Amino acid sequence: MGDSRVGVVVITWQRRDEALACVERLLQLPEAPHVVLVDNGSTDGTADAVRDRFPAVEVVALSANLGAVGRNIGVRRLRTPYVAFCDDDTWWAPGSLALAADVLDEHPRLALVNARIVVEPSGAEDPIVAELRDSPVPAPDWLPGPALGSFLAGASVVRRGAFEAAGGFSERLWLGGEEELLATDLLSSGWELCYLGELTVHHRASALRDATHRRRVGLRNTLWFTWLRRPVGAAVRRTLFLARTVPRDRTSLLGVLDAVRGAAWLITHRRPRPAVVEARLGVLDEEQRRSTARRYVG
Repeated sequence: MGDSRVGVVVITWQRRDEALACVERLLQLPEAPHVVLVDNGSTDGTADAVRDRFPAVEVVALSANLGAVGRNIGVRRLRTPYVAFCDDDTWWAPGSLALAADVLDEHPRLALVNARIVVEPSGAEDPIVAELRDSPVPAPDWLPGPALGSFLAGASVVRRGAFEAAGGFSERLWLGGEEELLATDLLSSGWELCYLGELTVHHRASALRDATHRRRVGLRNTLWFTWLRRPVGAAVRRTLFLARTVPRDRTSLLGVLDAVRGAAWLITHRRPRPAVVEARLGVLDEEQRRSTARRYVG
């Protein structure tokens, strides 16, 4: 019968085969979601291939790679109250979208739910799942799952109104750790985020990725977020920790230089999060230092 409450936004770049496989799986879901695929300027024929094979899918072909901003563009094409994000190498399990909509319906102050992530082809849980499940962020009694201070975009369902009011993903950050800034802004506006283990996203990591560039951008974005939203003391401590722990190589140096070049922008847009939010999320600092599942600089 389908479920008209949730639409899906997929972003892709230069991964035609993965994008086709992802869209095919989404169209087979019992929720029958409206799917918007945003092609970030691929030159491998992705947009045309998806249009030809799946005419029901709304394809937005951009002329340049806008990274996570492609999700913002996809969200604006939808009128559903909730939006599920999907990367071209992930896909949602049957029933998860409907369950996410049920939970968001029931909890009007909940802006976003993050699913459990299963790695394919092994079928094992992604190591990050343990950190989501055991999140130390204090949670209000009504929250249906562990409270989160950030999320993984390709495994999340968001309340469209909250997403748009917060401005979506930052154009400046492009792609890589962009979720942390949006999460902080949602929490600062009184919304909540949580992990729901009953939801499942499958992830088959594409081999078509530039890990070096992702690490460079990830380091830059970590520094930018830190100085955009953290108080000075916490920002200094986080910066010193990164200085001690990131690889001492050309990629890290370039990431730091990229961050420094944005100093004028940082000063203009710096807005430390409210003290109550800082106190609540400060417990994540130690978890991030000890994390073996996710390195925020790649």
